[in-house]
Amino acid sequence: MKILMYAALVIAFAIGSAAGQETCESKAVGKNGKPLVGAAKNSFMAKCKREACTPKAIGSDRKPLKGAAKRSFMAKCEREQA
Repeated sequence: MKILMYAALVIAFAIGSAAGQETCESKAVGKNGKPLVGAAKNSFMAKCKREACTPKAIGSDRKPLKGAAKRSFMAKCEREQA
């Protein structure tokens, strides 16, 4: 019984972490369920990456980054989101 409970727990964590791996690329789907293409996809990807990186733009003093530090951080973060 303990082995069954342990296996169920491991499977639950594996499924949960796999479901949380949703990327901007996987979200780029139109209202009709088809993947976005062209300018619509480019616009969506830029917005998605920006929205994913903005909450992370916090300095070591726990205050939001501003100016050049924020631009540098956002550029690096958006490149890594690709």
